[in-house]
Amino acid sequence: MRLDLRELIVNPDVRLPFRVELETDGLDFPSVKEYPVPPMAEGLISNEAGILHMRGKITANMLCVCDRCGQEFESVKETDVDAVLVEEESEENPELFVLEGTEIDTQEVLATCLILDMETKFLCREDCKGLCARCGKNLNLGPCGCGKEIDPRFAVLEQLLDKS
Repeated sequence: MRLDLRELIVNPDVRLPFRVELETDGLDFPSVKEYPVPPMAEGLISNEAGILHMRGKITANMLCVCDRCGQEFESVKETDVDAVLVEEESEENPELFVLEGTEIDTQEVLATCLILDMETKFLCREDCKGLCARCGKNLNLGPCGCGKEIDPRFAVLEQLLDKS
């Protein structure tokens, strides 16, 4: 969705509300299986002393796969948006979003904010125990039947303990 900010640029007292449903095409993450509903962003664009600010919140409902145990789980990601919109590109500050004339592509700005705030690891819960490296059992469901694996470097010492 493109927004024309001409009135906002000329008149600093104006605030422009936005409510955007994000397209999920560019929001591919290995652990996000699907978005049951498209992510939604809403907020305000304002002119503060000649600087345009886009502030708001993105809410994304996701069906994810845990990176440790492989179980599917639902997650809600809320991202605060605080983007500065400028008329010319700046090499000094690449975090600024450049207007195209007097318009801004809200999809691009909001998707970038969500991508930059996304976790690098998706876990079904903070204390997820993962899978047993030997038998593959989900350790969140209880211990597996595998014994403790002995480091082969200590196998000789283990034989000494067995003799006594």
